[in-house]
Amino acid sequence: MAIIETEAALHEAHRDNHTHRDVNGGWLRPAVFGAMDGLVSNLALMTGVAGGAMGRQAIVVTGLAGLAAGAFSMAAGEYTSVASQRELVEAELDVERRELRKHPQDEEEELAALYVARGVEPELARQVARQLSADPEQALEIHAREELGIDPGDLPSPLVAAVSSFGSFALGALLPVLPYLLGASALWPAVLLALAGLFGCGAVVARVTARSWWFSGLRQLALGGAAAGVTYALGSLFGTAVG
Repeated sequence: MAIIETEAALHEAHRDNHTHRDVNGGWLRPAVFGAMDGLVSNLALMTGVAGGAMGRQAIVVTGLAGLAAGAFSMAAGEYTSVASQRELVEAELDVERRELRKHPQDEEEELAALYVARGVEPELARQVARQLSADPEQALEIHAREELGIDPGDLPSPLVAAVSSFGSFALGALLPVLPYLLGASALWPAVLLALAGLFGCGAVVARVTARSWWFSGLRQLALGGAAAGVTYALGSLFGTAVG
Protein backbone atom coordinates (compact mmCIF):
# COMPACT_ATOMS: atom_id res chain seq x y z
CA MET A 1 0.00 0.00 0.00
CA ALA A 2 2.85 2.38 0.89
CA ILE A 3 4.57 1.62 -2.42
CA ILE A 4 1.39 2.41 -4.36
CA GLU A 5 0.95 5.68 -2.46
CA THR A 6 4.59 6.61 -3.12
CA GLU A 7 4.26 5.91 -6.83
CA ALA A 8 1.05 7.95 -6.98
CA ALA A 9 2.77 10.86 -5.24
CA LEU A 10 5.71 10.69 -7.65
CA HIS A 11 3.34 10.60 -10.61
CA GLU A 12 1.45 13.61 -9.25
CA ALA A 13 4.70 15.53 -8.69
CA HIS A 14 5.89 14.73 -12.21
CA ARG A 15 2.60 15.87 -13.71
CA ASP A 16 2.67 19.13 -11.75
CA ASN A 17 6.31 19.92 -12.54
CA HIS A 18 6.48 18.66 -16.10
CA THR A 19 4.92 21.68 -17.76
CA HIS A 20 6.28 23.90 -20.50
CA ARG A 21 5.99 27.58 -21.24
CA ASP A 22 4.12 28.78 -24.31
CA VAL A 23 6.74 29.04 -27.06
CA ASN A 24 4.39 29.53 -30.03
CA GLY A 25 1.97 32.12 -28.69
CA GLY A 26 3.42 34.92 -30.79
CA TRP A 27 3.96 37.39 -27.93
CA LEU A 28 7.40 36.71 -26.41
CA ARG A 29 9.62 37.44 -29.40
CA PRO A 30 7.92 40.70 -30.46
CA ALA A 31 7.68 41.88 -26.84
CA VAL A 32 11.36 41.23 -26.13
CA PHE A 33 12.51 42.56 -29.48
CA GLY A 34 10.25 45.60 -29.18
CA ALA A 35 11.52 46.57 -25.72
CA MET A 36 15.16 46.15 -26.70
CA ASP A 37 14.69 47.95 -29.99
CA GLY A 38 12.80 50.80 -28.33
CA LEU A 39 15.53 51.31 -25.77
CA VAL A 40 18.48 51.02 -28.13
CA SER A 41 17.06 52.90 -31.10
CA ASN A 42 15.63 55.81 -29.15
CA LEU A 43 18.69 56.11 -26.93
CA ALA A 44 20.92 56.09 -29.99
CA LEU A 45 18.67 58.59 -31.77
CA MET A 46 18.67 60.98 -28.83
CA THR A 47 22.42 60.72 -28.19
CA GLY A 48 23.06 61.36 -31.87
CA VAL A 49 21.00 64.55 -31.70
CA ALA A 50 22.66 65.55 -28.42
CA GLY A 51 26.07 64.93 -29.97
CA GLY A 52 25.17 67.43 -32.66
CA ALA A 53 24.90 70.11 -29.93
CA MET A 54 21.13 70.39 -30.19
CA GLY A 55 19.11 71.89 -27.34
CA ARG A 56 16.89 70.14 -24.79
CA GLN A 57 13.69 70.81 -26.73
CA ALA A 58 15.09 69.26 -29.91
CA ILE A 59 16.21 66.18 -27.99
CA VAL A 60 12.80 65.74 -26.33
CA VAL A 61 10.91 66.19 -29.60
CA THR A 62 13.27 63.73 -31.28
CA GLY A 63 12.73 61.18 -28.51
CA LEU A 64 8.95 61.45 -28.58
CA ALA A 65 8.87 61.30 -32.38
CA GLY A 66 11.15 58.26 -32.31
CA LEU A 67 8.86 56.61 -29.76
CA ALA A 68 5.70 57.16 -31.80
CA ALA A 69 7.19 56.33 -35.18
CA GLY A 70 9.03 53.26 -33.93
CA ALA A 71 6.06 51.85 -32.01
CA PHE A 72 3.68 52.12 -34.96
CA SER A 73 6.32 50.81 -37.36
CA MET A 74 7.10 47.82 -35.15
CA ALA A 75 3.41 47.00 -34.68
CA ALA A 76 2.68 47.22 -38.40
CA GLY A 77 5.73 45.16 -39.27
CA GLU A 78 4.97 42.45 -36.72
CA TYR A 79 1.32 42.25 -37.75
CA THR A 80 2.21 41.92 -41.44
CA SER A 81 4.99 39.43 -40.78
CA VAL A 82 3.00 37.14 -38.47
CA ALA A 83 -0.14 37.42 -40.62
CA SER A 84 1.82 36.44 -43.73
CA GLN A 85 3.41 33.53 -41.91
CA ARG A 86 0.03 32.37 -40.63
CA GLU A 87 -1.53 32.64 -44.10
CA LEU A 88 1.31 30.56 -45.53
CA VAL A 89 0.77 27.89 -42.89
CA GLU A 90 -2.98 27.87 -43.49
CA ALA A 91 -2.39 27.49 -47.22
CA GLU A 92 -0.18 24.46 -46.57
CA LEU A 93 -2.81 23.03 -44.24
CA ASP A 94 -5.38 23.38 -47.02
CA VAL A 95 -3.06 21.44 -49.33
CA GLU A 96 -2.70 18.69 -46.74
CA ARG A 97 -6.46 18.69 -46.09
CA ARG A 98 -7.16 18.16 -49.83
CA GLU A 99 -4.62 15.37 -50.01
CA LEU A 100 -6.22 13.61 -47.06
CA ARG A 101 -9.61 13.89 -48.74
CA LYS A 102 -8.47 12.79 -52.23
CA HIS A 103 -5.83 10.20 -51.32
CA PRO A 104 -6.58 8.93 -47.81
CA GLN A 105 -4.85 5.58 -48.33
CA ASP A 106 -1.66 7.16 -49.63
CA GLU A 107 -1.59 9.61 -46.72
CA GLU A 108 -2.14 6.76 -44.26
CA GLU A 109 0.78 4.84 -45.75
CA GLU A 110 2.89 7.99 -45.65
CA LEU A 111 2.15 8.41 -41.95
CA ALA A 112 2.97 4.76 -41.29
CA ALA A 113 6.28 5.18 -43.12
CA LEU A 114 7.14 8.15 -40.89
CA TYR A 115 6.64 6.02 -37.78
CA VAL A 116 8.66 3.18 -39.27
CA ALA A 117 11.49 5.62 -39.96
CA ARG A 118 11.41 6.52 -36.26
CA GLY A 119 11.87 2.92 -35.21
CA VAL A 120 8.31 1.64 -34.85
CA GLU A 121 7.70 -1.90 -36.11
CA PRO A 122 5.99 -1.83 -39.55
CA GLU A 123 2.83 -3.68 -38.50
CA LEU A 124 2.38 -1.54 -35.40
CA ALA A 125 3.09 1.61 -37.43
CA ARG A 126 0.34 0.67 -39.89
CA GLN A 127 -2.12 0.02 -37.05
CA VAL A 128 -1.34 3.36 -35.41
CA ALA A 129 -1.61 5.22 -38.71
CA ARG A 130 -4.95 3.51 -39.44
CA GLN A 131 -6.40 4.49 -36.07
CA LEU A 132 -5.16 8.06 -36.25
CA SER A 133 -6.48 8.47 -39.79
CA ALA A 134 -10.01 7.50 -38.78
CA ASP A 135 -10.67 11.07 -37.65
CA PRO A 136 -9.95 13.56 -40.52
CA GLU A 137 -9.18 16.50 -38.21
CA GLN A 138 -6.91 14.40 -36.03
CA ALA A 139 -5.22 13.05 -39.15
CA LEU A 140 -4.65 16.62 -40.38
CA GLU A 141 -3.14 17.62 -37.05
CA ILE A 142 -0.81 14.60 -37.02
CA HIS A 143 0.32 15.16 -40.61
CA ALA A 144 0.88 18.88 -39.95
CA ARG A 145 3.06 18.11 -36.96
CA GLU A 146 4.99 15.33 -38.65
CA GLU A 147 5.47 16.90 -42.08
CA LEU A 148 5.30 20.66 -41.46
CA GLY A 149 6.42 20.81 -37.84
CA ILE A 150 3.44 22.94 -36.77
CA ASP A 151 0.40 22.62 -34.52
CA PRO A 152 -2.73 23.81 -36.39
CA GLY A 153 -4.41 24.72 -33.11
CA ASP A 154 -1.53 26.84 -31.82
CA LEU A 155 -0.68 29.29 -34.58
CA PRO A 156 0.73 32.70 -33.58
CA SER A 157 -1.73 35.60 -33.52
CA PRO A 158 -0.89 38.68 -35.65
CA LEU A 159 -2.87 40.91 -33.30
CA VAL A 160 -1.09 39.62 -30.20
CA ALA A 161 2.27 40.12 -31.91
CA ALA A 162 1.38 43.66 -33.01
CA VAL A 163 0.05 44.75 -29.60
CA SER A 164 3.00 43.19 -27.78
CA SER A 165 5.46 44.86 -30.11
CA PHE A 166 3.75 48.26 -29.90
CA GLY A 167 3.50 48.32 -26.13
CA SER A 168 6.98 47.00 -25.42
CA PHE A 169 8.64 49.33 -27.95
CA ALA A 170 6.82 52.35 -26.55
CA LEU A 171 7.78 51.39 -22.99
CA GLY A 172 11.41 50.86 -23.93
CA ALA A 173 11.61 54.05 -25.98
CA LEU A 174 10.05 56.07 -23.15
CA LEU A 175 12.92 55.42 -20.73
CA PRO A 176 15.51 57.69 -22.41
CA VAL A 177 12.91 60.48 -22.76
CA LEU A 178 11.57 60.22 -19.21
CA PRO A 179 14.33 62.18 -17.43
CA TYR A 180 13.82 65.09 -19.84
CA LEU A 181 10.05 64.99 -19.29
CA LEU A 182 10.71 65.16 -15.55
CA GLY A 183 12.86 68.28 -15.92
CA ALA A 184 16.38 67.04 -16.64
CA SER A 185 18.46 69.26 -18.92
CA ALA A 186 21.54 67.06 -19.32
CA LEU A 187 21.96 63.87 -21.34
CA TRP A 188 23.56 61.69 -18.67
CA PRO A 189 20.36 60.88 -16.66
CA ALA A 190 18.68 59.63 -19.84
CA VAL A 191 21.71 57.50 -20.70
CA LEU A 192 21.95 56.02 -17.21
CA LEU A 193 18.25 55.20 -17.05
CA ALA A 194 18.27 53.67 -20.53
CA LEU A 195 21.36 51.55 -19.77
CA ALA A 196 19.79 50.39 -16.51
CA GLY A 197 16.67 49.50 -18.47
CA LEU A 198 18.72 47.51 -20.97
CA PHE A 199 20.39 45.55 -18.20
CA GLY A 200 17.03 44.96 -16.54
CA CYS A 201 15.41 43.77 -19.78
CA GLY A 202 18.27 41.40 -20.43
CA ALA A 203 18.03 40.03 -16.89
CA VAL A 204 14.25 39.54 -17.22
CA VAL A 205 14.65 37.76 -20.56
CA ALA A 206 17.06 35.35 -18.89
CA ARG A 207 14.17 34.06 -16.78
CA VAL A 208 12.63 32.43 -19.86
CA THR A 209 15.91 31.29 -21.43
CA ALA A 210 18.85 29.16 -20.42
CA ARG A 211 21.21 32.13 -19.98
CA SER A 212 22.22 33.54 -16.60
CA TRP A 213 20.63 36.89 -15.68
CA TRP A 214 23.91 38.74 -15.39
CA PHE A 215 25.21 37.51 -18.76
CA SER A 216 22.01 38.43 -20.57
CA GLY A 217 21.85 41.80 -18.79
CA LEU A 218 25.48 42.68 -19.50
CA ARG A 219 25.11 41.66 -23.15
CA GLN A 220 22.20 44.03 -23.68
CA LEU A 221 23.99 46.75 -21.72
CA ALA A 222 27.09 46.43 -23.89
CA LEU A 223 25.15 46.45 -27.16
CA GLY A 224 23.02 49.45 -26.18
CA GLY A 225 26.00 51.36 -24.81
CA ALA A 226 27.97 50.75 -27.97
CA ALA A 227 25.10 51.96 -30.16
CA ALA A 228 24.68 55.11 -28.07
CA GLY A 229 28.42 55.83 -28.11
CA VAL A 230 28.72 55.42 -31.86
CA THR A 231 25.72 57.62 -32.65
CA TYR A 232 26.89 60.30 -30.22
CA ALA A 233 30.25 60.37 -31.98
CA LEU A 234 28.57 60.53 -35.38
CA GLY A 235 26.26 63.30 -34.16
CA SER A 236 29.25 65.29 -32.95
CA LEU A 237 31.02 64.74 -36.27
CA PHE A 238 28.01 65.72 -38.39
CA GLY A 239 27.24 68.67 -36.14
CA THR A 240 30.75 70.01 -36.53
CA ALA A 241 30.70 69.43 -40.29
CA VAL A 242 27.32 71.11 -40.78
CA GLY A 243 28.15 73.92 -38.41
